[in-house]
Amino acid sequence: MHVYDPRLRWPVPADLPVRLAGRTIERLDRRSKYLLFRLGKDTFLVHLGMTGSLRAFSAAPPRRPHDHADVVLDSGVTLRYHDPRRFGAMLWVPDPADAHPLLAKLGPEPFDPAFDADYLWNATRRRSAAIKVALMDNHLVVGVGNIYANEALFRAGIRPTTPANRVSRARLARLVGEVRATLAEAIAKGGSTLRDYVDSHGEPGYFQLDHFVYGRAGEPCRVCGTGIRMRRLGGRATSYCPRCQR
Repeated sequence: MHVYDPRLRWPVPADLPVRLAGRTIERLDRRSKYLLFRLGKDTFLVHLGMTGSLRAFSAAPPRRPHDHADVVLDSGVTLRYHDPRRFGAMLWVPDPADAHPLLAKLGPEPFDPAFDADYLWNATRRRSAAIKVALMDNHLVVGVGNIYANEALFRAGIRPTTPANRVSRARLARLVGEVRATLAEAIAKGGSTLRDYVDSHGEPGYFQLDHFVYGRAGEPCRVCGTGIRMRRLGGRATSYCPRCQR
C-alpha cells in the first residue's frame, strides 16, 4: 500500500501499509456505506465519503490531484482511492469488526427482513423528530439517503414533517415497502447523478429522471399537479407534495 496523503476524515493509520502487506482478501462485504475487506479475522475498512471512489487498474495511470492511496495486489491490480473532499476513510479494524464504534450501533439494512413495520413502530414510539429525519438516522436504518428518503415518503403518502411517533403502524408498513421499492428502482437505474456521480463503469445514473419530488420544488406534482414545496429538515433539502402527502 502507498499512502500519498493521509488527511482523510480520520487520518490513515501510519502502520496501515505494514498491516496490509502480505494479507489475503478473503471476501468483500458492505455494511451501510462501509466497504469491509475481510483479511482473516481482521478487516480493512474503506468509506468513500461524499466524493470518494475506489477504482481498479490493471496498469495504474499517472496520479491525479486528490489520489490519496494505492493498494497494490499481488496480481498487479492497483486499487486507487480518489477523494476531492476527503470525507472518506481508510482504517484498520481488528476482530471483532462489528464491535468497532463505526459499525456497532448501525441499524438494519433496508432489505434485511429485520427492517419491518413492527421494528419501525417500536423504534419510533419515543421519537418526536420528523419521520424524514428519523428515516435518515443510521441508528434506525442504514442506507436511506436524502434523495431516497424524500422519494420513499412521497410514494408512501407521508408528509416528511410528520413526527415519527405519530405515524401509524399501517403507514409504517407501507413506508417500509416503498423504501425498498425506491432503492431497488434506483439501483436498477444506476442511482441519481446530480453532479459528478458515476457508477463503477464510469457511467452516470438516471434515476433522477424519475424523481417525484426531490429537486422539483415549484414544479407540478407528477400525480396531482399541485406545486412541489421545499423546506429544510435536519439541515437537508426536503421536497414534498402538500396534497399527496398527509
